[in-house]
Amino acid sequence: MNGSGLDFERPIIELEQKISELRKFSETRSIDLSGEIKQFEDRLEKLKQDIFKKLTPWQKVQIARHPRRPYTLDYIRLAMTEFVELHGDRHFRDDPAIVCGLARIDNEKVMVIGHQKGRDTKENLYRSFGSPHPEGYRKAMRLMWMAERFGLPIVTFIDTPGAYPGVEAEERGQAEAIAFNLREMSLLKVPVIVTVIGEGGSGGALGIGVGNHTCMLENAYYSVISPEGCAAILWRDRTNACDAAAALKITAPDLLQFKIIDEIIPEPLGGAHRDHEATAGALKKALLKNLKRLKSLSSEELIEQRYEKFRIIGKWEQLKRKETEDGSNHDAGAVQP
Repeated sequence: MNGSGLDFERPIIELEQKISELRKFSETRSIDLSGEIKQFEDRLEKLKQDIFKKLTPWQKVQIARHPRRPYTLDYIRLAMTEFVELHGDRHFRDDPAIVCGLARIDNEKVMVIGHQKGRDTKENLYRSFGSPHPEGYRKAMRLMWMAERFGLPIVTFIDTPGAYPGVEAEERGQAEAIAFNLREMSLLKVPVIVTVIGEGGSGGALGIGVGNHTCMLENAYYSVISPEGCAAILWRDRTNACDAAAALKITAPDLLQFKIIDEIIPEPLGGAHRDHEATAGALKKALLKNLKRLKSLSSEELIEQRYEKFRIIGKWEQLKRKETEDGSNHDAGAVQP
């Protein structure tokens, strides 16, 4: 892997470069350095295990944002065939921050919808850094209705820091567009599988995130607010993002425990950005497994299952009533178990 990488990746990258130099030297000088190369490769494997098996929540956030991480169009190219992109919300314009279209996963026909970021500054500006405008959510909902009309399962990929926060987006009804999608997705009569592939930021993520089954890649994150935004509110200092990431419980294991997600898809050692093909293979396997299971349910069962899935999030229980000094009874309040 080329480039400087993340701070905690640099020892790995330096060792990889050393191995590459030894191989090149061995080939050009016709000297057998296989023994030395093997020793460095063993050291590299151990170093990867030491670093990537003990990542902090903030380090996982950094991996989720890695510029070489695969995006929606990468997964479509690697895990699907016959993709035909569909455009426009039929009200205002097309939004490049959300891509939608028809595709096949092996023999399964699906409607695929996902956030899309850019690889360089020009493309990021074109795609609003993966932050959709209202027309993006309206386009997504239009094509979900189309999928429902033709009995096609829906697959969505979440990868956004949040919905576009500009004045023009608010003028065109950003909050209403997201809220409308939440209601209408809950009533879809076809299977909906959601996968968090990178960043899952706030309502911008949830706007295409109401489904029957929610998967999450191992190093993705899913949160009501970014760690930096949380730190700015709680500590008035964005440099406390590391502490905020830990407190928010935004990583896949925490969210699986809270039943906010249903499945963790493993990534190659070092993260999805180090092996796009292997990550796409694991994602494809999970999608096919869950499509097969959900297609056996009736429309009524799909809606009921989706309803129950979201009803169990955020349970509360009432504390026992206590008697005050004046002899009257009052509830002590509600706490989250």
